[in-house]
Parts: sequence; structure tokens; C-alpha cells
Amino acid sequence: MEHNTQTALAFNFKIMSYVKIWIHAVWTVKNREAVIAQEHRQKLFEHIHQNALDKSIFMEVVGGYNNHVHCLFRLKNDQTIDKTMQLIKGESSFWFNKNIDNHPKLNWQKEYFAVSVSELQVKKVKNYILSQESHHKKQTWEEEYQAFIKHYGFKIFKG
Repeated sequence: MEHNTQTALAFNFKIMSYVKIWIHAVWTVKNREAVIAQEHRQKLFEHIHQNALDKSIFMEVVGGYNNHVHCLFRLKNDQTIDKTMQLIKGESSFWFNKNIDNHPKLNWQKEYFAVSVSELQVKKVKNYILSQESHHKKQTWEEEYQAFIKHYGFKIFKG
């Protein structure tokens, strides 16, 4: 029987999947209500970040404003955007409502934006997320929403 050297060598190495897919995700408070007061934002964003890391979600940065959250994370080969968003959103509203006093109840909209980010754009997106406070002094959420729709070519279906 003929011995195939390439096949024999392949079995000596552990086969690994290398995946690096950056995702910029944005989601809003239900009815886009301004529920996330400035004095609570940092705690919420830090919690979302730590909770994601605890769940093996490679969260790079979390930021946002009074009615929405942005985050930048990497997907692993066994993660989906939908499952990752469920883990992040569901737990964070539960935590916020249980641990932050004197605030309206926080509920997230079911929908979210999620777009891929080129490795070359990671720093730019990260800075954008971190500058949400100053960004929203110049642009409303509705203007930002419309810009996302236009920039990424999303189609809005009514009915």
C-alpha cells in the first residue's frame, strides 16, 4: 500500500478554525424612550462588557446614549449574531432593572442593527462608539438611525 506523506503529516497537527469577524451592533430602548440616564450609563455599559466577556463573547467596546447602545465585538466560529445579541440584551435589561435604583424600567426593542466591520475600520468604529455623548449633541437618534439605513443600504419593509 502506498504511503501518502501529506496525509500522514496532516493527522499530526491539531486542526483549528481561525475566525475574526468584527460586528458593530446597535439596539434601542423600547419605543426609543430616554431611559438610560447619564449617571447610570457607565455602570450599564461596564456590565454589558463584563457579562459578554464572562460568556466568551469578545467584546471590544460598549457605549451609547440615553435610548440606545452600540457595541463592537468579535464572533467566534461557534457564535451567531442572533444568539450573541440575545445573551447581551436579555441579561443586561434584567441586571439593570434589578440593580439600578430610581429609574424607569428598561426594556429593549426586539430589533437591532448588526454590520460587519473591516479590521482596518475597527479603531474608527471604536472611537465612534466611545464618542456617543458628544456625537448626540450634534445629531439626534433619528438622524443617526436614518444615516445607518442609508449608509448600509438597509431596506425598510412596512406592513
